Amino acid sequence: MKIIAGLGNPGKEYEKTKHNVGFMFIDALAKKLSAGVWQERFNGSLATAMIGAEKVLLLKPMTYMNLSGNAIAPALNWYKISPADLIVVHDDMDLPAGMIRIRVKGSSGGHNGIKSIISCIKSSEFIHVRIGIGRPLPNWKVNDHVLSKFSDEDQNAVEKAFDTLIPAVECIITESVDKAMNKYNPRKEKKKTVRNALSEAKCDE
Repeated sequence: MKIIAGLGNPGKEYEKTKHNVGFMFIDALAKKLSAGVWQERFNGSLATAMIGAEKVLLLKPMTYMNLSGNAIAPALNWYKISPADLIVVHDDMDLPAGMIRIRVKGSSGGHNGIKSIISCIKSSEFIHVRIGIGRPLPNWKVNDHVLSKFSDEDQNAVEKAFDTLIPAVECIITESVDKAMNKYNPRKEKKKTVRNALSEAKCDE
């Protein structure tokens, strides 16, 4: 059994804001998987689904972002699930809107929801699934940025990202996180070495 948690803030005023992209993804995944009825448990909203032969718990903490760990830790403890079997989906300002990146363990990167989870479960060794929301506009505060809604263009980019991320999460469950990272993480362009650059120059002569 695994837990897939999407981070966000409860309440109508926060719907479809950048900070709620984790909630948005969990809702899209629940729809794709025909998940069961949502129940109020563990300071959050919980539904069950199957990915392949694996039972998964879909969790949206209702504690507000900065206290996300207060929902995730009780769920892990109740079901005796290790941090390695926890997948957390959250927004990331360091990635362009709609870009995704999967990581095994890692620091909070300044994200308060991740800080709370690490503090409550005493581990950072869970799977981080980051969805880019882009950087704030000039003269915007971080809070203004994350609590604002997406532009139409960025909303489209995020929805397209979900189309990639759903099979990526399914791949984590049915195969491995390493396979998912290799297949779905964006490729980094390799920098040309001095030797390669000289070789190319000779070929052009």
